[in-house]
Amino acid sequence: MPDNTAQKNSPSYRIAALDQDFILGDSTRGARFMLEYQKAEDALRARGIVSTIVVFGSARVREGNPWYEAARQFGRIASERGGALDGKDSGKHHVIATGGGPGIMEAANRGATEAGAVSIGFNITLPHEQEPNAWSTPDLTFRFHYFAMRKMHLAMRAAALVVFPGGFGTLDELFEIMTLVQTGKMPPVPIVLYDSAYWQGLINLERMRETGFIRPEDLKLFCYADSPEEGYRRIVEGAGESWTPKAVDKVQT
Repeated sequence: MPDNTAQKNSPSYRIAALDQDFILGDSTRGARFMLEYQKAEDALRARGIVSTIVVFGSARVREGNPWYEAARQFGRIASERGGALDGKDSGKHHVIATGGGPGIMEAANRGATEAGAVSIGFNITLPHEQEPNAWSTPDLTFRFHYFAMRKMHLAMRAAALVVFPGGFGTLDELFEIMTLVQTGKMPPVPIVLYDSAYWQGLINLERMRETGFIRPEDLKLFCYADSPEEGYRRIVEGAGESWTPKAVDKVQT
């Protein structure tokens, strides 16, 4: 019988789903993008995650920093009062979700865990590897290659957004959600900027209105808060009746 070793060892003979050279090639980028969506989606559905409260902010602050401690307290308050501890059968609502890394992200996940609730970490692969913080729920801790898919998952179930002080990444995530709401691609959600002095000193959004680049009503897309309690109150006030689990189900359908 002729020797067929060369045929068996050829890359073309590998099962496509098991061929890393093929899966990681340029032509299969779309398939990888789809897989990043589906893997996280399957896990979130299996855990019954219906809606989230997304917390953004700097990765550079550490425990003891006032912003860190405020995000930690907010994560606990929101988890205790928002429904993340309830809904074993009907699904979990208003679960804390972060970018999964250190700093503000760690603090919000930590507060949720200290309240006894699950929380989500959507990590991203970076040139200087981002390590997942130790406080997100292990089976709800994900890692993405594509920023776009990571931001999609952060937005998909968001019932509210709280943005603590941060840098370029925080601004990118903030304006992503604001643009989706402004353009009607996403249902209106409360957007709370934590620490009014920081945000008002950083960005003059009124200037955009003066030049006609945004509408006057666009300035109502967000509000400010200066304490964890005020932050959660602003969310409830901004959401109104939609803050009930029944209404959130309707929005997500």
